Amino acid sequence: MARSKPGSGLPFEKPIAEALERLAKLRAKHEDGKLDLSEEIAAAELDAQRVTREVFDSLTAIDRVKLARHPDRPLVADYVKAMAEDVVELHGDRGCADDPAILTALCRIGTHRVMVIGHRKGADVKEKMVCRFGMPNPEGYRKAMLKMRLAERFGLPIICLVDTPGAYPGIGAEERGQAWAIAENIQNMTGLRVPVVVAVVGEGGSGGALGIGIGDRVLVMENAYYSVITPEGCAAILWKNADAESTAEAATQLKLTAEHLLRLGIVDEIVSEPLGGAHRDRAAAAGSLSAAICRALDELTRVPTDVLLEHRYQKFRSIGRHLMETTTASVPGV
Repeated sequence: MARSKPGSGLPFEKPIAEALERLAKLRAKHEDGKLDLSEEIAAAELDAQRVTREVFDSLTAIDRVKLARHPDRPLVADYVKAMAEDVVELHGDRGCADDPAILTALCRIGTHRVMVIGHRKGADVKEKMVCRFGMPNPEGYRKAMLKMRLAERFGLPIICLVDTPGAYPGIGAEERGQAWAIAENIQNMTGLRVPVVVAVVGEGGSGGALGIGIGDRVLVMENAYYSVITPEGCAAILWKNADAESTAEAATQLKLTAEHLLRLGIVDEIVSEPLGGAHRDRAAAAGSLSAAICRALDELTRVPTDVLLEHRYQKFRSIGRHLMETTTASVPGV
């Protein structure tokens, strides 16, 4: 999994791209063999790291959203390819169709045999269109649950990799029970009698994410986001205006970054990314994610099933409780 090209990126990455370009030119001259530029290269490497840290230390919430959507960011299929071995992809919901926006596969991650389920956005334009940019139809959620039940039958842990702007909002999807399919998955995932680890690796959009988002451990990549709605959708509803300023304000108010999610108890762990984001070093990003998943599985596979189920239920019942208690305490007479 190769590093991204120095020139590719988002507007706020421009200083990083310039520093990397200077470094690349020095390396090219050094490799010619005419000049020894070892000291200059070392200094340029340190400068590139410094610039990258400065940029990432000042990122706003909307910047994190843009990073989660970065065109070079590794996708679920990339992570599966990098982390997993003995991959056997499974298809179909045995009722309607095989939704390509949901990837399901039997595989091995580390020492654990698992069922992997994730959103598939597509690698190129043609595949993105087929996968609807990672927005599943109801048959995709039914496909996911069918494979979860298969994993449960054979005692296999389940790994869910989330990367979607939301469930597909088409008329056909609504006619085939989009909301019902997501609600059923949320209900049924609370009772799965095997460990479930969820990792938000890019976008975690609303019910589209929650349809495969109920687990004993919920991880989030450092530059991913998880939210009840996209910043654009929130701005359009609240202020009837989805321009850049309103969208940035919505992203801030939604508290959707990894740090906010951990502080609010929505997720259990932040998975660190390479300096500059997962797209700067895909192999390192996959290594961090694989290590976090294996740590969670090592812990969860030792927990008795009844205890696992009770903890999972209480985990999601308790989300938001401290907010409700604070609000209630501030109302006179309540």
